[in-house]
Amino acid sequence: MSKARRLTVLGVTAALAGSLMAVPAAARTAAPRPGPAAPGATPAKTPVAVGYGGAVASVDADASAAGIAVLRKGGNAVDAAVATAAALGVTEPYSAGVGGGGYFVYYDAGTKTIRTLDGRETAPRTATKDLFLENGKPIPFDDAVTSGLSIGTPGTPATWDSALKKWGSRSLAQVLEPAEQLAAKGFTVDPTFRKQTADNEARFRDFPATAALFLPGGKLPVVGSTLKNPDLARTYRELGRKGVGALYHGAIGRDVVRTVQRPPVRAGSTRKIRPGALTTADLAAYRTLGHAPTHTTYRGLDVYGMAPSSSGGTSVAEALNILEKSDLSHLTEKQFLHRYIEASRIAFADRGRWVGDPASENVPVKGLTSKRFAASRECLINDGKALTSPLAPGDPRHPTPCGTTGPAAPTTYEGENTTHLTVADKWGNIVSYTLTIEQTGGSGITVPGRGFLLNNELTDFSFAPANPAVHDPNLPGPGKRPRSSISPTIVLRHGTPVLALGSPGGATIITTVLQTLVNHLDRGMPLVDAIAAPRASQRNAAATELEPALWDSPLRGQLEALGHSFKPNPEIGAATGVQRLPDGRWLAAAEKVRRGGGSAMVVHPAP
Repeated sequence: MSKARRLTVLGVTAALAGSLMAVPAAARTAAPRPGPAAPGATPAKTPVAVGYGGAVASVDADASAAGIAVLRKGGNAVDAAVATAAALGVTEPYSAGVGGGGYFVYYDAGTKTIRTLDGRETAPRTATKDLFLENGKPIPFDDAVTSGLSIGTPGTPATWDSALKKWGSRSLAQVLEPAEQLAAKGFTVDPTFRKQTADNEARFRDFPATAALFLPGGKLPVVGSTLKNPDLARTYRELGRKGVGALYHGAIGRDVVRTVQRPPVRAGSTRKIRPGALTTADLAAYRTLGHAPTHTTYRGLDVYGMAPSSSGGTSVAEALNILEKSDLSHLTEKQFLHRYIEASRIAFADRGRWVGDPASENVPVKGLTSKRFAASRECLINDGKALTSPLAPGDPRHPTPCGTTGPAAPTTYEGENTTHLTVADKWGNIVSYTLTIEQTGGSGITVPGRGFLLNNELTDFSFAPANPAVHDPNLPGPGKRPRSSISPTIVLRHGTPVLALGSPGGATIITTVLQTLVNHLDRGMPLVDAIAAPRASQRNAAATELEPALWDSPLRGQLEALGHSFKPNPEIGAATGVQRLPDGRWLAAAEKVRRGGGSAMVVHPAP
């Protein structure tokens, strides 16, 4: 999201002075350029930056600046990732924050290993498969979103705490301080923020705490005005002082539970707001999970991703394994897109049948990511004719050539608003971290006096089986984590980083990460151009979504001649990544246009 910030990078850096160390004079007086800015200047926003000392790429300049400030003061990639994420909770409050969850993938340069944290939200322990059913039928999706029913136990604060304790070098209080100052001083409203607010205005007005924060004076925020969030500043300060126990065992958590169980609705509202059943015991029982990452090889590289409860790692791996059998670098654009679309379709067919919360479902991760299974599915692709969706799944436990198992089921809906950040430090450590509150604006319900929106992540469950004849691994259940498509990815060569990547976008995250990887690794595009390239997203649906540049291209007609069907999507994903260059420099890359362009920064810019 583009934001011409009134708050300067120096303002963010100064917030660190007392908790990390003093800001060097050189940093305070540097000429305006990508990275640190001069006093009084707005943070520079550029989609690509190259240099030394570490890198940060996010959708927001103030957030990237917060991460760079931590790196500049000697913090590592984990410290900087948490600082960046906390700042995004201020400037991207409709996408992420204390009230949400996410998935954190970390490369440890010292041990050359990949570690992960599953910080996904969980359903209340009283939840059943009928959570979103009334009289045996699913309630309307929009009604479920704006309700206490949709709110899961937040996992983001626990993720920050776990990451810092396991791999960080700074305290939670230290890395939250830049975001605390940002919330207190405010950021400048841009057209995108105003539009997102306008899109949610009707439901925001039904919750007094939400309206007071995001509709100042009862009106939409004016572009160019400063939006402050003193309640969130106090929340960050309390989390820093007392630790995340303030949420999972303390007063913040009690406020969350009260809000979920008795949503504070405006007097006179006609909206039916269903209460949720989240309890303080649910908060106290929450834990992040340290799953082994998913892994596959691709053209001699090692590709690591997020294991279930996310479907991102298995789906990206399966699609890559299918595509590895084609020489994508020598295909025409038509041939390339056809094979990419078909690999995505197949991977989503298998995702829908097999992937759910591994605590409740037997997810065949090794089978889904195996070369043998990919070979059994790749043979379905016909270069002269498109497959038809919904495509039936294969059986990764017992692969048979071109085989399917049981009837097909369509892919269920998943919201498309999230945020992603990618960070590297001077020691070579990397973080790829995607965090979310699900829909734009989450549940629409702000915790009174706390300054953050609550998620609607439980709507990522299937409300009912898409096909009653097909087992659905993603139905609600007690303490269960809904399936996600979040796909933070790190690619290594012989244990050394090549690149890290991720994107927001709901189920389109998987296709965004996949297409960006093959654009770069196979089609030879520089990372920033691979991110910027027009996207297609096929998710075992009747129609493949196309961004305008492909929709308006002759390629659409050429692919339609093969039997493909399409529908337009104005914007798919908003990726960020970092890349280790052969000479040791870091390259940070973000969107050129999507969401108003992203913000790539390095500690010490270099040609």
